[in-house]
Amino acid sequence: MSDDTTSATPLLRNRNFWLFVVNRSSNVIGIHSLTVAVGWYVYKLTGDPLDLGLIGLAQFAPALVLFLVAGMAADRFDRRRIMVVCNIVHGLAVASLIALFWFELGTIWPILGILAMHGAARSFFHTASQAVLPNLMPRDQFPKAVAYSSSANKAAQLTGPAFGGFLIAGIGDGVYVFTLIMFLIAGISAALISGNLKVPAKEPVNLKTIMGGFTYIWNNKIVLGAISIDLIAVLFGGVMGLLPIFASDILHVGPSGLGVMRAMPGVGSLIVGILLTQIAAPRYMGPTLFFSLAVFGLSITAFSLSETYWISLVALGIYGAADMVSVYVRQTLVQIATPDSMRGRVSAVNAVSINASNELGDFRAGVMAGGIGTVPAVLVGGITTVAATILWMKLFPSIRRIDRLDQIKMNG
Repeated sequence: MSDDTTSATPLLRNRNFWLFVVNRSSNVIGIHSLTVAVGWYVYKLTGDPLDLGLIGLAQFAPALVLFLVAGMAADRFDRRRIMVVCNIVHGLAVASLIALFWFELGTIWPILGILAMHGAARSFFHTASQAVLPNLMPRDQFPKAVAYSSSANKAAQLTGPAFGGFLIAGIGDGVYVFTLIMFLIAGISAALISGNLKVPAKEPVNLKTIMGGFTYIWNNKIVLGAISIDLIAVLFGGVMGLLPIFASDILHVGPSGLGVMRAMPGVGSLIVGILLTQIAAPRYMGPTLFFSLAVFGLSITAFSLSETYWISLVALGIYGAADMVSVYVRQTLVQIATPDSMRGRVSAVNAVSINASNELGDFRAGVMAGGIGTVPAVLVGGITTVAATILWMKLFPSIRRIDRLDQIKMNG
């Protein structure tokens, strides 16, 4: 990140920033449309719901295995080139799937192998792209950049599956050509980002430097508090996996109502993300993080107790809006509090903790729902999130006291 406190080039005229947004958005649309397309193909092939779970596992497992390597790579190599190479690998994965489907082998194992390669590229891409954003603008523009990029990312997450579904219905296997185009656009836009984005390597490659992300997070209380409270909130605040039960057995709104319910958190996130782009100089960053997480937990609690469809939709919209504020503040704090030479490794730990907590959060909710019932499981998650937020406010007063960005200091 530039050390300048002001910038001669406004963010909205920053060519590199918009290339980054196109890169991330195209990549996310490609990933989500590909996941929908492969899931549809595999389910038609085998008819086994377990195989759909294996599709998710094949893409997630490489991140757990490779996140330390991905973080080290982002701190030693040109982050732009990593993003380009990852999108090339994504394209090769799609081309391999097309060839596989052409020969109609009738088994999912080669598909899972290709998706594992695709998942490995996702791990390296996500870490490098998280680390590169602060390199593209001065420090004072970073919060607004997070708001814009998070809003674009959320829009891509909403439209990617929709594109995949519509294209499957309209042109069948032509959906894979669309994903290829998305990854091509992502790769070209990354290649066009200018400037030297390679971090000068000052440390030898050994176990200490590879584990440096964990060490830095532990020693920097701002980064530790921001990452850990988000992990707790996602672990206990997950409701999306249980929405089919609410739609079917509690609210009685059927599959169409379920679709609207699944969309509402994204709608809330997108609206708030757009509003956040209008904040030029954010203040009260620390208190805002804790407030947004408390609202996040309260919205879950309200949703669990609601038996009225429109109240449930409002609660889900607030759930997504509060989550967007939390993401905005947390990403800003973590990236600004981390020196450039460590940002890849810290981003890798952050990314895998969030992804793991999402998976474990759905598992936690499912197990508790089976044991004590769906409504109590969600209610306990909401109350626990609020309680954890209050506890973290006491454990991490350094976060609570943060007002402006210039109060955030790096440890290295």
